Amino acid sequence: MSSDNLYHPAANNTSTSSDWLGEPTDASSHSTSSCPLPFRVDAFTDYGSALIISVPAALQPHEPFQVIIQYTASDGPAIWWLDPELTYGNSKLFVFTQGHSVCNRSFFPCFDTPAVKSTYSATVKAPEGIQVLMSATRSTYLQDEGIYQFQMDYPVPAYLVALAAGDIVPADIGPRSRVWAEPCLLQTATSKLAGLVERWLSAAEELYGPYIWGRYDIVFLPPSFPIVAMENPCLTFIISSILESDEFLIIDVIHEIAHSWFGNAVTNATWEEMWLSEGLATYAQRRITTETYGASFTCLETAFRLDALHRQMKLLGDDTPVSKLQVKLEPGVNPSNLMNLFTYEKGYCFVYYLSQLCGDLQRFDAFLRAYIEKFKFTSVVAQDLLDSFLTFFPELREQCVENLEGLEFERWLNGTGPPLVEPDLSQGCNLTKPVETLSMLWTSESLDCSDATPSMDITKWQTFQTVLFLDRLLDRSPLSHEAMMKLSQCYSCLLDSMNAEIRIRWLQIVVRNNYYPDLYKVRRFLESQMSRMYTIPLYEDLGTSTLKPFALEVFYQTQHRLHPNLRKTILQILAQGVNPAPSCADSNEYSFSSDSAMVLSEQTPEPSTGAISLRDVNVSA
Repeated sequence: MSSDNLYHPAANNTSTSSDWLGEPTDASSHSTSSCPLPFRVDAFTDYGSALIISVPAALQPHEPFQVIIQYTASDGPAIWWLDPELTYGNSKLFVFTQGHSVCNRSFFPCFDTPAVKSTYSATVKAPEGIQVLMSATRSTYLQDEGIYQFQMDYPVPAYLVALAAGDIVPADIGPRSRVWAEPCLLQTATSKLAGLVERWLSAAEELYGPYIWGRYDIVFLPPSFPIVAMENPCLTFIISSILESDEFLIIDVIHEIAHSWFGNAVTNATWEEMWLSEGLATYAQRRITTETYGASFTCLETAFRLDALHRQMKLLGDDTPVSKLQVKLEPGVNPSNLMNLFTYEKGYCFVYYLSQLCGDLQRFDAFLRAYIEKFKFTSVVAQDLLDSFLTFFPELREQCVENLEGLEFERWLNGTGPPLVEPDLSQGCNLTKPVETLSMLWTSESLDCSDATPSMDITKWQTFQTVLFLDRLLDRSPLSHEAMMKLSQCYSCLLDSMNAEIRIRWLQIVVRNNYYPDLYKVRRFLESQMSRMYTIPLYEDLGTSTLKPFALEVFYQTQHRLHPNLRKTILQILAQGVNPAPSCADSNEYSFSSDSAMVLSEQTPEPSTGAISLRDVNVSA
């Protein structure tokens, strides 16, 4: 077993041993003989170690055998232990895992590559009152012993093995779906998703063939969950914070449903081609939303995401290597660092381009059904997809569409920069045009703030319209002080009553424009939020402004309610030095502690590497 294929998280395991059990070809009988196997643990990278096991020389090719590894896993990047106060109910301990992309090597020894798939079983013992869930097709509970048993009957890559345990209870929301959540959240989760998941699953089946995983359940996790959502088979993990934002909830769940076909059934064989999972899942997600909510809704959501892609491109530059679909993964680089909007949106644009080449959306749906049927339960590379595409559409092969000048498949895969083709979003003009009109009004250099009035009633807008509008104001910030005053008068109180996805964008505008009259709302928001997705973007903006002392004060007043990993991240953001306090004559709400800088210096965290705002990159897996 090479060090490239099997990893053992030595830093997180306290003991390891190995036995070899010879197992005869006749499955009806079992050998009782066993012998210790030589093994060693070698340094691999900063995100894992390699476990190398020597098998007996007498073992014949294709002879079945079993290796038993005894190990202990403690704290590690895959396993998140929460004290009760870090949950919504504040009642019981909670634990969950997050395996994507290579974190599960700290959960159990594994071939930690998406090229390798296997079934698995697990036995979990838990205290009374703690519900245990896993991403498995079957489960049983031995109540007298407090033991849960799980079985995944289909081969999956290591990163899709997942566990959650805590004070979580179920409610059915469809014939093959239920939600799991802390008791205080169950009613909200049920009311928002009852009946909808089955509708989305049925739409996906119409497009891409039968749902092969049996159940589709959803568990809502505490706000410490480090990403928005994760497509663990049979049991999608999703952050509870998203329950505030109905349209984001819809998109995130549908995206994870799409992964049931693209990513879980057919998987990218290497992390260098993650777009084979994310780009195809994003395309499938948008086909499903078009079928269930119409083209206008899909075009609006796409416009919002592509805006974020271009924002990221502006930050990184057109020649950034991470904008390639086939990113070169250098030795020692954690594949999780490659998670970015290019993987999703440039990948989506390439799949969209392929659909336009064939000229018939239904035929392209049929091709994707055939692709799933051919490769399900296996892992593929881009050439597998493209060869299948040209085989399914022989007329396109004859036209040599893979080599059209300027649109070569090779250029799509290995060229840097934005997508070579973007989708036609004209069917969403009825939703995007009002946003463009209003944002141009407020960002116009000739705006007469004394006469400016809200020209449109944004209370009737969809959430994606409002966040697109606010994102465009963010892009143009800082605005004039007069414009900020008028914006605050028109919208600040109104936005207070809207969901967190909207509120955080307004508060980022407040911070980027140093608008002190609304700064107390930033404090109030950070005092009530424990989620990375809503805290990190604000602290990033505060940390690069003259408001850093304010950020330090709020952080030290609220840090006890944050997960230790989140505390560390915020400390890294704020560790760049403290700017002099600005004048606060405009607001009585602004104050800061004189010893904030001293306390920060005692923490001595690692310096920040200038990460891009999570507002631009924190997307569903």
